[in-house]
Amino acid sequence: MQLHPNSVGSYNLETRHLGQTGLSLSKIGLGTVKFGRNQDVKYPQSFALPDLSVLKKLLDLARELGINYLDTAPSYGLSEERLGKLLVGQRKDWIIVGKVGENFENGRSLYNFTCAHFESSLVRSLRRLRTDYIDVLLIHSDGSDLDILNNDDLIDAMQSFRRRGLVRAIGASTKTVDGGIRALELMDVAMVAYNPNYTPERAVLDYAVKNNKGVLVKKALASGHIDRFAGEDPIKTALNFIFGHPGATSVVVGTINPAHLIHNVEACANAQPQIANG
Repeated sequence: MQLHPNSVGSYNLETRHLGQTGLSLSKIGLGTVKFGRNQDVKYPQSFALPDLSVLKKLLDLARELGINYLDTAPSYGLSEERLGKLLVGQRKDWIIVGKVGENFENGRSLYNFTCAHFESSLVRSLRRLRTDYIDVLLIHSDGSDLDILNNDDLIDAMQSFRRRGLVRAIGASTKTVDGGIRALELMDVAMVAYNPNYTPERAVLDYAVKNNKGVLVKKALASGHIDRFAGEDPIKTALNFIFGHPGATSVVVGTINPAHLIHNVEACANAQPQIANG
């Protein structure tokens, strides 16, 4: 389906409560990897980083479409700094999900799971974003989920950030079922991979439903490899499947293409969820 970027309709994009955090997120969130990084990424096509004027128009469009959730991280290159410039005067319009634990330096990812690094990383993110709080702060796991989450000092540090008002909710972006469930046992939110062709982490969504916790879904569109999904509209296929599970709060989709953003929102608003079995 081809949509002109100016053909913005009224799509009635639903918001959902993020567990017990008190936050309500649009069912589609805008991922901002492509705002700040084009090295060592898994998208099917290469791309140049857009200039700020292009990104401003994209954010204006996202807000007009009903999106209120932005996903960023120190590992997304210039994303935080660019968002800080773009969101001046409109911070209260957005729910920002940030991360600690992973940086992107000299073309590669570096991980650091220490309390000192978590503190300095959060302070740096707040400065870059030009804000005094982040709505949701996630530990950016390298895959050793349980080793990270069973470190009591790190969890205490995350809880301290929440107590001090630096963040409103805490959690982890995990890569394993056990990690996702452990994140929800200890904190408020898990970010997990889930789509029609990848379902191992469904157990995390099941746990979230039973315990009223929040789940953000990454890799919903397989990092742009939508040809992997069946149907006339693969995006709608994926969103129908994901939102067929009541544990899915919001899907984060990274794009810098206005037409793609409109299509994602339209597909979400018109989705007819296929209820997952098992």
